[in-house]
Amino acid sequence: MYRTDLKKDRNSIDSRVLEVAIADLKKIILDGLRHGFFEYSISCEKIPEKKLRMVIKAGKSYSYIISERELN
Repeated sequence: MYRTDLKKDRNSIDSRVLEVAIADLKKIILDGLRHGFFEYSISCEKIPEKKLRMVIKAGKSYSYIISERELN
């Protein structure tokens, strides 16, 4: 159901993790719509070094470490 390439560059320092997370979320939602039903949850917590951990639970968990700098 879910694409295996979603893990690519997820927490890479060189990538914009927030952009990757949003693109992955779009893919996950579209997969669920194509399948006909879905249940997802998204959580976020602050972690050290001015970063955030966002977790998307959609059958399996996808975790993203996002720098607060990306939010500006």
